[in-house]
Amino acid sequence: MVLQSRLRERMGRRETAIWIFVFALLSVLAGVPRTALAVPSFASQTGLPCAQCHVMAFGPQLTEFGRQFKLNGYTFKRQDGALNIPLSLTAIAAYNNVSKAAPAPSPFSDKENLYLQSASVYFAGRIADHLGAFVKGTYDGVGKAGFWDSLDVRYARSFELGGHALTGGLDVNNSPTVQDLWNSTPIWGFPYVSAALGVGPLGAPILRGLISQSVLGASVYSMIDNKVYVELGFYRGLSDKWLHNVGHAGATQTIEGAAPYGRLAYQQHQGAHYFEVGLVGLSVKQQPYTTTTETDRYTDYGVDASYQFSVGTPQAIDAHFSWIHEKRSLDASFATHVSDAVSNSTDTLQIDASYVMSQTWASSFGLFDISGTTNHLLFAPIPVFGSGSGSPNSGGYIAKLEWVPFGKLGSFASPYVNLRMGLQYTGYWRFNGGGTNYDGFGRSASDNNSLFAYAWLAF
Repeated sequence: MVLQSRLRERMGRRETAIWIFVFALLSVLAGVPRTALAVPSFASQTGLPCAQCHVMAFGPQLTEFGRQFKLNGYTFKRQDGALNIPLSLTAIAAYNNVSKAAPAPSPFSDKENLYLQSASVYFAGRIADHLGAFVKGTYDGVGKAGFWDSLDVRYARSFELGGHALTGGLDVNNSPTVQDLWNSTPIWGFPYVSAALGVGPLGAPILRGLISQSVLGASVYSMIDNKVYVELGFYRGLSDKWLHNVGHAGATQTIEGAAPYGRLAYQQHQGAHYFEVGLVGLSVKQQPYTTTTETDRYTDYGVDASYQFSVGTPQAIDAHFSWIHEKRSLDASFATHVSDAVSNSTDTLQIDASYVMSQTWASSFGLFDISGTTNHLLFAPIPVFGSGSGSPNSGGYIAKLEWVPFGKLGSFASPYVNLRMGLQYTGYWRFNGGGTNYDGFGRSASDNNSLFAYAWLAF
């Protein structure tokens, strides 16, 4: 107990130092002279405020202009010929409190933590005519290690064909849906930033980032008449040596062969209203165990939709819908007694909506539900993280308030700084198959409810 007390005391001193640094930095930035532009490298490149591309004046939710900027390969630029160095930095300071103590990696508390969640460096912007990139490297403040994060490199052209206006090109990326234009698919979807510490439910489909950064893919895409979007690509697993070099030495879920990815979406503007509806699919084969030659296959397909109203005016609405079905053929897991059946499936549903005022204040609410086939080996009864019933069924909500003070015309320190601060509460009414004693060891779903506060700084 004395050792634990001393450890928490040292943690407290370090966490206090982190917050002193964050608020001291903000105080210094507050004294920087005002200019007419906005924040980091994209804003500097285009000469436009962050509010031009982002619903909240600081990402990742995109406006129509933001989607066009990404579609065209991040290449839009200001006309005055000013030099732009496409580098940016971000840092996330976080506070997280779980309703009931849950195991956390050393030296973090099992209940309440104040910590530096991550720090990232970006190469983000135009490389040449028609060629641009969004490349992110991250230091993980929980795992105390650096790794390559998001990669999205694009070559794009606009032209006419058969009386239709087309914008399309080639995309290379390392995470399925990181290249997507809408915030209704997993990588850039709600709640946009989440706590690195805490307890999450079982049963997530592979499309929700489970092979992110351990693969490399290429796809061709086209937007036709600014209405119909089509994309087709393939992913390949990276070698153990490559994964070690980019900070993912522990990644074991590499994929076998080529994994096809497809995307189809339709968008429409009607006055102040914007609508999008789409389909997305991914099929992955893995050989996760060296003790068998059998493989597991995951086939995901989903439906998504987006709605925006009056983005850029004093009041706006930004809403999304996502449903993903995953079919699993678990021959390898069954052969190695990790699964009690050769087939399994899950369905993941998410709905969210945000009310935004002046691209500065936002209140958001989201609902999520995971349902799937019972599997007593795959979803085993482990304290806190497991399922006593063998079910991944979970459901809950996320409520959040956010503030983005900068990123508009006339904001101070533009284009050198932006800030997004938020208070987020996640509640569960069902977790891994139950509301009470879900793990078989007496824990309730509501014990995993958490309060998450963050300051997300970009400069």
